[in-house]
Amino acid sequence: MDRIAFVFPGQGSQSVGMGKALVESSPAAAAVMAEADAALGEPISRLAFEGPAEQLDLTANAQPALVATSIAFLAALRERWAAAGIAAPMPTYCAGHSMGQYSALVAAGVISLGDAVRLVRERGRQMQTSGQGRIGAMAALIGLDDSRLPELIALGEPFGGLTVANRNSPGQIVISGDKAAVEAAVEGARDLGARRAILLPVSVAAHSSLMKEAAEGMARVLEPIAFAEPTVPLLANADARPITTAVGARGELIEHLTRGVDWVAAVQRMTADGVTTFVEIGPGKVLTGLIKRIAPEATAFATDDASAAGGIAVPFLDA
Repeated sequence: MDRIAFVFPGQGSQSVGMGKALVESSPAAAAVMAEADAALGEPISRLAFEGPAEQLDLTANAQPALVATSIAFLAALRERWAAAGIAAPMPTYCAGHSMGQYSALVAAGVISLGDAVRLVRERGRQMQTSGQGRIGAMAALIGLDDSRLPELIALGEPFGGLTVANRNSPGQIVISGDKAAVEAAVEGARDLGARRAILLPVSVAAHSSLMKEAAEGMARVLEPIAFAEPTVPLLANADARPITTAVGARGELIEHLTRGVDWVAAVQRMTADGVTTFVEIGPGKVLTGLIKRIAPEATAFATDDASAAGGIAVPFLDA
């Protein structure tokens, strides 16, 4: 079998109804969602299945709902592979996009599902209150050549902190920081060659210096949590370096709050290490689309498929 990677989506991939068909058809997925509900002491599964959207989209709800649903997809995949008499494939890497790192850590056996959903709920709360006294913002830029990024950052820096929060695919980035700095960069982005520059309707400046307090808070929250050695290598969001120890995994969950997510580097690292097939495990198809733009020669497979039995497409059944 080809070398594969399991990749897990971050916030923004949530939608009302996610995982509902899956749970109705998969006892393993139902057990995961029940475990997440018990860990939180409330029915996060019902919010995922029924909404309302404005409640599901709140960071403190979206993040645990996404982790639970992603791991439910993973459990259903393993269930379907076992039913077909196929050994579950061992990925070369598990990688998460931003908050998706928590799902990746559960998949790699580093932290428990219960700890993960509780941690991301606290992560959302910490992010919401971080940087008080500073007004943050984020903006998406399309069509800007990577070589112009230093000039873009220089446009905003006189007005406050500014960083590349997400490098999602060639020509698609998100910037984050103090609102005045973000606005200045957006204002000058077209002159640098960007086709579009759009302020995002968000209430936090994720992956920027405004998350310093959140990172410090999460360091305290993570201190008593048990971390195991990864059964599969992970990749750091900021620079795609391999994470192969429990200590490294714990540090990643703190560091990635204030540093950017370089998904381009992550995918390139995985393909350089021989990965030819990427399986997006969880709701949506965002990462599948990005991977196809970053590594068009690779196979990118989204498991979320409303037209498939139980709402899940299962790779490798014909292997």
